[in-house]
Amino acid sequence: MHRYVTDFILDIVQNSFEADSNNVELVLREDDRYLDMTVRDDGKGMSHQMLEKVLDPYQTDGIKHIKRKVGLGLPFLVQATRSAGGSFDIQSEVSKGTVVKCRFDLCNIDTPPMGDIPSTLLALVSHPAAKGVEIERSLSTSKGSDSYHLSREKLLEVLGSFTTVATLNLLMEYLQSQEEALDRFKVDHIPVL
Repeated sequence: MHRYVTDFILDIVQNSFEADSNNVELVLREDDRYLDMTVRDDGKGMSHQMLEKVLDPYQTDGIKHIKRKVGLGLPFLVQATRSAGGSFDIQSEVSKGTVVKCRFDLCNIDTPPMGDIPSTLLALVSHPAAKGVEIERSLSTSKGSDSYHLSREKLLEVLGSFTTVATLNLLMEYLQSQEEALDRFKVDHIPVL
């Protein structure tokens, strides 16, 4: 179930991994009012007919979740963004890849809480199916702006691998420090009723 925005991020990027992508780019841009998320991959992509099916909550290919009769990841994201005053768009081309873009209105009372960004990014860059992963995270508000960039390839060059607890703890500390550096520019999101 998707309780947090980060649950949607994990779900969409995992879809990219499962589409045999060699390169996945995640962009998270937050300002005073909105969070814009873009996930771009170079995976197997989808035809127009397949796109219609993945957006239908009552359709599934029966491969990803064998016992489940419905596919809910993308339909939940569409519903969550639209019911919270945001937006959703998906573009895909067979053998070229897929781009998912969505916007959450952080001042809408129906927008889910953000969730744990450092833990989410740790799960993505250390995921066993991940190949090339690039992450851009930025915050630009009335208090100022800052950003950071993560490259799975560069992190592996420095850390060696993501197979030990010590390495994962070190990576988590780094991710938390990057997010904490953005804290000074965060603003309270007061719901607009």
